[in-house]
Amino acid sequence: MPRIKRETVEIDVAGKSVGRVATRIAMILMGKHKADYVPSMDLGDKVAIKNADKIVFTGKKWDQKTYFRTSNRPGGLKQTLAKDAQEKDPEFVLRNAVKYMLPKNRTQALRMKRLTFVK
Repeated sequence: MPRIKRETVEIDVAGKSVGRVATRIAMILMGKHKADYVPSMDLGDKVAIKNADKIVFTGKKWDQKTYFRTSNRPGGLKQTLAKDAQEKDPEFVLRNAVKYMLPKNRTQALRMKRLTFVK
């Protein structure tokens, strides 16, 4: 089995739209930007994100977009607005967008480990 050479791609996301950046990051993590892409193999590169706190949403999404989580207990549904999530953890919004753009299979967690944030 050939050794996979992973490069580190640095992306500055200041002033860029969440969705457009997240799709680009997901493609790099999957390895679709390479000529030797194979769907059944994890050939993607590492991604380092700069300025995650300066990312933008278009329209009124900061005030209207809601993230949900649950404890699976009665009354256990929690809601967080995008602007509150961004203030608490600037990486959460982008990390969440990238995670849900990756395929939902056993490689998702491995690919997410290669996503890092640089201060």
